[in-house]
Amino acid sequence: MNVLIIGAGGREHALAWKISQSPYCERIFVAPGNAGTAQIATNVDISITDFEELAKFATDFNIMMLVVGQEAALVEGIADYFAEREYLQHILVVGPRKAGAQLEGSKDFSKQFMLKYGIPTARYQTFTADDYDQALTYLQNHPYPVVLKADGLAAGKGVVIAQNVAEATEAITGMLKNNKFGSAGSKVVVEEFLQGIELSAFILTDGKEYVLLPEAKDYKRIGEGDAGLNTGGMGAVSPVPFADEAFMNKVRSRVIEPTLQGLQQEGIPYTGFLFIGLMNTNGDPYVIEYNVRLGDPETEAILPRINSDLFELFKALHDHELGQFKLEVDARSATTIFLVSGGYPEDYEKGKEIQGLQTALPENALCFHAGTKQTSSGKIVTDGGRVIAVTGLGHDMEEALEKANAAAAQIQWEGRNFRCDIGFDLKRYLAEQL
Repeated sequence: MNVLIIGAGGREHALAWKISQSPYCERIFVAPGNAGTAQIATNVDISITDFEELAKFATDFNIMMLVVGQEAALVEGIADYFAEREYLQHILVVGPRKAGAQLEGSKDFSKQFMLKYGIPTARYQTFTADDYDQALTYLQNHPYPVVLKADGLAAGKGVVIAQNVAEATEAITGMLKNNKFGSAGSKVVVEEFLQGIELSAFILTDGKEYVLLPEAKDYKRIGEGDAGLNTGGMGAVSPVPFADEAFMNKVRSRVIEPTLQGLQQEGIPYTGFLFIGLMNTNGDPYVIEYNVRLGDPETEAILPRINSDLFELFKALHDHELGQFKLEVDARSATTIFLVSGGYPEDYEKGKEIQGLQTALPENALCFHAGTKQTSSGKIVTDGGRVIAVTGLGHDMEEALEKANAAAAQIQWEGRNFRCDIGFDLKRYLAEQL
């Protein structure tokens, strides 16, 4: 069977890597892909939102499965486009339709959804440009820190944790008045800051049954000790020490199952991945956000821990047999470190030649490309802010981090940056348990 993956990042490289291991998969195509996906699949130079060209390609190359990695295509309605055309309806689209994609496409929609169906989340208020003065008054009287979120898609950068009124005022002015995030910031969700430690949970669901995938914890801030600006993600760890059976049972009963029941009651069909960003607050899970696809960099940490054939998992999705699917998970730990361009997440240069990719990686280390491309002369150069994700596997988090850091040190380019403290808070958590 031929598979088409939509996207160009480390998540899509990891998906291609994992699907390529299945004996049921004949050819993999990635649109548009990167220099890494080109090594194990065929890149296709089509935009992720050019649905007409993607449909034509799917027909011409006998695509039977479409795996949507990037959220913009889902929010724009790629699943609807394929479902509404008879000649494309035989293709399994792994990703929800537009109605379900609102869970990520609009923070305000998702907060209203959680409130309606009793899903634990932070208290909030939504403001538009017309409410700017009321927003300023609200912020003057709000306890701090406070969280401000652009309503729409902002590539993981539309969240500000303001420590005081001045920071909050600057953030909301930038979004509502100065169009910092364009239309994504035309609404701003202001919510209370939850104390605790974060966790990312993932399911694959047909809207009723689901399979719970390995959990992960990602690190959004550019600086060590979680300082500085938000990014698309600087690293991830899986498994997460506090995500024991008791905690995950709470996640199932209080979050996952009410979410699926809510989708059913709203008449919203849902076929694909659902990422649930959680805060563990005194042992109880609170939802920070939904994403309607796998996370990045979490994918690069969780897929290496899945021993099951991903193709067979997607077949169970197609056949509505997820309830009977037994996911096999590697007991080892995985840690992912993202190597990024100098200056990221603000202005950065592209086109820097990457050294060290031709040298064998340390044992139990993997390399996933994100912002890379291959030049006409065969060189691999940087082509984005987040460039390379390296993942280490080990018997515990410490050993996995050693593998990832060794791989990170090997890969070089001018201005390269990465965090050396991924997992620092989990180390502290584990030490406190002794």
